[in-house]
Amino acid sequence: MLAIIGGTGLTKLSNLEIMHRQVMRTPYGEPSGTIIFGRLRQHEVMFIARHGYGHTIPPHMVNYRANLWALREQGAKKVIAVAAVAGIRPDFEPGMLIVPDQIIDYTYGRAFTIFDGCDCPVTNIDFTEPYSQELRQKILNASKCANIPCLDGGVYAATQGPRLDTIAEVNRMERDGADMAGMTGMPETSLAKELGLSYATIAVVLNHAAGRKSSRNRVSLESIPGVAQTAMVHVRSILECLVEADDD
Repeated sequence: MLAIIGGTGLTKLSNLEIMHRQVMRTPYGEPSGTIIFGRLRQHEVMFIARHGYGHTIPPHMVNYRANLWALREQGAKKVIAVAAVAGIRPDFEPGMLIVPDQIIDYTYGRAFTIFDGCDCPVTNIDFTEPYSQELRQKILNASKCANIPCLDGGVYAATQGPRLDTIAEVNRMERDGADMAGMTGMPETSLAKELGLSYATIAVVLNHAAGRKSSRNRVSLESIPGVAQTAMVHVRSILECLVEADDD
């Protein structure tokens, strides 16, 4: 079954026909909220809001382990994560959708592995390709079906948050090869890999990163909700097309 993790701007799927909600307890504590089971164009999916359904959980406090564990325990095999980002690359404009193919981790102090504090042996995962190439392609195919532009590839820089970045930090990330900056990509991406989940991200550019274009002197936080509202309509359309085409 497909699970969808909603980020900033997507605390609910308005096009989801809700069937029931499931409260979960996990070895890692409570998830961000109940898991919603529903139908998207008559196809069953799961949904959870990463920041809680009132958007009250900051990025560094999200229980990523519990969220992914709960989704897997309820039968999820594939996970599409929707994530808000700031555009670093010059052609990344507010409102754009991107399916990243690489990630750089700048976070710290987060519970980043399920192989921690247990009696299991030291376990390494291959993280050469952090995202499922198959699931990425399905998202890109669905975007074409929905006639909504969606860029193939990009490097996601996962930052700590909840504050936004300085110009110097964005400059460093650009030198490192990052194309966009977000606050929730890690450890969510690596935990999905540890749990054997097929995982990919739809990154939604909500603003230019600090020092870039409209954010040259300051990030206009006032404009972000409007950009998010329009972009999430496109995300929902892509998800609808994806579940229609996905026969796994």
